[in-house]
Amino acid sequence: MTRRMIGLLLAGGGLLAVLGFVALREEPVPVDLFTVTAAPMRITIDADGQTRIREIFEVAAPIAGTAQRAPVAVGDRVQAGQSIVARVAPAAPALLDWRSRTQAEAAVAEAQAALDLARADLARAEEERRFAALQRDRSRALVERGVAALTQMETASQQLAVAEAALRAAQARSAMAQGNLDRARATLSVPTAGDTPDACCVALSAPIDGVVLSITTISEHPVQPGAPLVSIGDPGDLEIVADLLSADAVALRPGTAALVERWGGSDPLSAVLERIDPVAETRVSALGIAEQRVDAVFRITTPPAARPGLGHGFAVFLRIITWESDSTLQVPIGALFRREAGWAVYVMDNGRAREKAVSIGQRGTRMVQILGGLSEGEIIITHPGAAVRDGVKVVDRRDR
Repeated sequence: MTRRMIGLLLAGGGLLAVLGFVALREEPVPVDLFTVTAAPMRITIDADGQTRIREIFEVAAPIAGTAQRAPVAVGDRVQAGQSIVARVAPAAPALLDWRSRTQAEAAVAEAQAALDLARADLARAEEERRFAALQRDRSRALVERGVAALTQMETASQQLAVAEAALRAAQARSAMAQGNLDRARATLSVPTAGDTPDACCVALSAPIDGVVLSITTISEHPVQPGAPLVSIGDPGDLEIVADLLSADAVALRPGTAALVERWGGSDPLSAVLERIDPVAETRVSALGIAEQRVDAVFRITTPPAARPGLGHGFAVFLRIITWESDSTLQVPIGALFRREAGWAVYVMDNGRAREKAVSIGQRGTRMVQILGGLSEGEIIITHPGAAVRDGVKVVDRRDR
């Protein structure tokens, strides 16, 4: 064997030794680590909500007619019993077709003739009463002089009483005929716009102190009794309606606190659950899933001065607090994995992963409460992959 062959053999043996060392050397698995700490924890049900004024008052038309142009605008502040928010004029009479007009004109002529007849009867009754009064006076003078008998004066007095009754009846018939004529003429009257709104219209004032929220129609328009004209409410008296899953709503009780976010201000608002509607509805979510959902009503406890600009129908985001603690052990939910009927985590122990069983309590969207199995300060592995097993060498991903 030559020297050259011996060198090649030695070089090959060294290379095999290096390859064997590399093959047998264990490479640590890079992982994400988390230090177990005690910190405040809060479990919430998150939901979208919408504000609404607790009491909204609708001003409606009391009569059929024409609503005048709105004297107020949306957003105007009004005072109860003082601010006029709507005016309604009585309905104008309908226009007559040729047949109805002919009948109405005939009725006017008939009423005029009846009035003329009544006036003639009245004139006759007046003359008869005057003559009867004259006869009574003559009879009285004759009786006083002893020329005529007393019965003659009694007869004249009776005739006067009858004439006065006939006169009153004639006056009544004349007044009745005048009324019939006025009614017949009113049928022929043509509607005009000569009257002023204050003189011809029903003025409606605000029922409460508040703000005009909506106006049905600003311009003049015909209305029927009960037609809505204006809605008024107090923006300081707001509540929030949240759309919850029925399964989440079952666990809530009146008085549950909530935080109101994304309302437009920098600081969250405070709210308290007042009630949950007793009936749920099937609603389709944005993903096309049919869900049983129910409305929950929250009262805003933050004073109106701390929520300027928040009004009726504004979108908000609610975090309903179902459980909270000022200090509790907690780990990321991604660190847990199932082990038989319980839960476990991987703990960092001298550079190796060690499986450890834990008992958990409350679970949030990101963190889980640890009731047992871990101590504050221990380092655990979050989101362990398939390469992480009990006893495997690991290294902090940030150190690679």
